[in-house]
Amino acid sequence: MGHRICRPGSERGRLTDDALSKKLYVGNIPFSTTEDELRAVFAQHGSVESVAVITDRETGRARGFAFVEMADADAADNAIRGLDGTDLGGRSLRVNEAQDRRGGGGGGGGGRRY
Repeated sequence: MGHRICRPGSERGRLTDDALSKKLYVGNIPFSTTEDELRAVFAQHGSVESVAVITDRETGRARGFAFVEMADADAADNAIRGLDGTDLGGRSLRVNEAQDRRGGGGGGGGGRRY
């Protein structure tokens, strides 16, 4: 998994692969998992900058996944290798590099034409 270096003249505001490599998607977490618990698990593999357990907007209940931002790409790689497929609360974690949702052109269907 190579990392690209941001070249001079690249578009402002866009994340490079190096920036994305620090943010991890963590799936299949138990619904009872707290941000502090995840921070402790990931801190064993490097410095953790932030943890966000994703909740449903309407109910406030956890949705079973989270994002963890590691301090650097090496810590992120260590966490992926060390935690993907491991057990947390009886569930097998899915840990991989988070994907940029801002790419791509606007989300589909052409809408109505009048």
